[in-house]
Amino acid sequence: MVSRLKIGGPTRRFLLARPRPLPVALAAAALLLLAVRFAAAQVSLLAGGHAQPVSNTQPVTFLADQVSYNRQTGIVTATGHVEAWQGDHIVYADKMTFDRNTNVAAAIGHVVMLEPSGQVLFSNYAELSRNMKNGVMKGMSVRLAQNAKLAANGARRTGGQINELSKAVYSTCNVCRKNPNIPPLWAIRASSAVQDLQHKRIEYKDAVMEIYGLPVAYFPFFFSPDPSVKRASGLLIPSVGESSHLGAFASIPYFWVIDKSSDATIIPTLATQTGPQLQTIYRKRFNDGEIRINAAAAYDQHKPQGYLFAHGVFDLNSTWRYGFDFNRASSTDYLRDFNILPSANTLNSQVYLEGFGPGAYARIDTRFYQALQNSVVASSLPVVLPYARYSFFGEPDAWGGRFSADTSFFNVLRQSGTSTARGALTMNYEKPFTGQFGDLWKLQFHLDAAVYSAHNLNELPNFGTANSAETARALPQVALDYRWPLMRDAGRWGTQIIEPIAQLIVAPNIGNRTSLNIPNEDSLDLQFTDANLFGFNKFPGIDRLEGGTRVNVGLHGAWYMGGSSLDALIGQSYRLHKDTTFPVGSGLSDNVSDIVGHVSLSPTPWLDLTYRTRLDHKTFQQRFIDATASVGNNTLRVTGGYLYTATDPYFLYDSSPPPTSVNTPRNEIMLSATTHLGQWRLSGYTRRDLQSAQFVSAGLDAAYENECLVFEVKFDRRFTSLNGDHGATALLFQVTFKTLGTVGFGAL
Repeated sequence: MVSRLKIGGPTRRFLLARPRPLPVALAAAALLLLAVRFAAAQVSLLAGGHAQPVSNTQPVTFLADQVSYNRQTGIVTATGHVEAWQGDHIVYADKMTFDRNTNVAAAIGHVVMLEPSGQVLFSNYAELSRNMKNGVMKGMSVRLAQNAKLAANGARRTGGQINELSKAVYSTCNVCRKNPNIPPLWAIRASSAVQDLQHKRIEYKDAVMEIYGLPVAYFPFFFSPDPSVKRASGLLIPSVGESSHLGAFASIPYFWVIDKSSDATIIPTLATQTGPQLQTIYRKRFNDGEIRINAAAAYDQHKPQGYLFAHGVFDLNSTWRYGFDFNRASSTDYLRDFNILPSANTLNSQVYLEGFGPGAYARIDTRFYQALQNSVVASSLPVVLPYARYSFFGEPDAWGGRFSADTSFFNVLRQSGTSTARGALTMNYEKPFTGQFGDLWKLQFHLDAAVYSAHNLNELPNFGTANSAETARALPQVALDYRWPLMRDAGRWGTQIIEPIAQLIVAPNIGNRTSLNIPNEDSLDLQFTDANLFGFNKFPGIDRLEGGTRVNVGLHGAWYMGGSSLDALIGQSYRLHKDTTFPVGSGLSDNVSDIVGHVSLSPTPWLDLTYRTRLDHKTFQQRFIDATASVGNNTLRVTGGYLYTATDPYFLYDSSPPPTSVNTPRNEIMLSATTHLGQWRLSGYTRRDLQSAQFVSAGLDAAYENECLVFEVKFDRRFTSLNGDHGATALLFQVTFKTLGTVGFGAL
């Protein structure tokens, strides 16, 4: 039996629908219609279905199994699955009474209140008035965003905006289903609290932080934002630590919401062995971009110190955007003391303009650098003023060919070293076609051209024979690529592929780089592997070009069987003339190059092996090894790596001739492991220099995370020396109470 009662209106009239049986189909249709109208939350049944603003004269509508009215007392009683709504407030209860004399509604038993904001309140008993905006509740609990829960012995509501709570408890932890009496992992218990729905924050008085029911911290007063709030002004949880450079230190951050599109985090830091630091992080979003500024001032090393890191990017239109990165610090010692960018070699700054189009990209920028390590000579760092480039990649033409082009101009200035201005053009046209036996061919026409003006060419990193040079050169090349993939379907043995590869390149022999006196800015880092075997230039840039007629050959094979795979390639390059452009030890300076190749094996989803090598073409001695092995799954994964090079390219351009240290091999091994066991996550790594028989670095990271807490421990140890130190150790503990903040302790 379902009854509907509407109470209220300008003249305080009431309508009573006398209970009577309804057909089942009609009752179901009525319930469905009312459920839809419930979802609207602002539709008044007395207003003919039109949305009405909330007012004191808006009626209260009931839906219940039984409704009775006592004319003598003026009390309407609804029982059994009671649903009542007034304006945008909805209440469910086992029983509900409405006193026409006082306009007070009382909800009894399993009371559920739906707020206009979407918040859900639960209570054992509630008395409501003024359109359900005022009230008193017993045994109240609230379900908030991010799994947060707020409960109290009693609560008083005022204006639908303020909930005053007595004996309040707040937590985001789930209650044990088997034993609800077990305390949650963490909780905030307060003698009283105020939930401000208008300003979306919760204030606590005489609050205690409990871990598994045991008190660990006391707060006379503090507040936290409502979990639904993404940003709110206020103090953040402080962090403390111990450092060999700072001594004991503590930071107390304050987060300031300036407006809807900007905020700032102000972080004062006090230390026992050095002066204080004040750090500010400012963020601002615009309709067309954003900026972020991280600045700090401190008293360190017996003098004022500071840094400024700024980033910004803005859209001009749908094609063009511009931006900047400015990074500067007063000294490397200051950054080391406060553990700011501890492993960086330089601070890089730039201002740029770039555009994107169909198959095209353009950019112009200027760059400058600041050295952070004693091993980096500040006067040798370049200032790039400017660097402009344009790239175009065309659509296939009527013959199936495709044209591409890259143009660039840069001006590099150094106080100590070579200063270079260069304009460059690279063009390429390629036309693929297929032979009658399934063989694949590609014909390419390629041109690299550049004009140079250089000063101090006899200094690093070139050490040329002349002090200055102005020159130009162009290298046209023609290449014919050939591939013939032969595939065999072996049924249950999978599919095998054998693919011979050959590439013929015809080009002028451009000769020795020393006689040309061409500066080198983009081709300092050369490593010959199977990755750059096929191509017009094995150098990474065009300041050094590979000329002469040559043939690059290789044999590629693969085997795919179910979830297993094997992929391998071996190749070599042959030249008509020796090319002294390549440095000694690169494996390319002879008529016949070293042998390069790789093997990748994945027999199962839990095992991956990759081995890349370069062998001396005369002695077959290994000159380069890059090997990795990965074993395991998401539960436990172990990865190992090994790197070996017969020479150390970091010393190649330090002097002329290169120092003897360039012939010292690089010989390193690395091992790491990660594991995920339920809510636990553990990872560790170590790196060792086998050449010097000492460790380079090691680290460990352990974390636990559930629905309400994240606990993380990080340990890092650097054994090598930076800026004259004897290594460094960092230990960090962090506990994140979800929706509240993070507590941390660091030892550096």
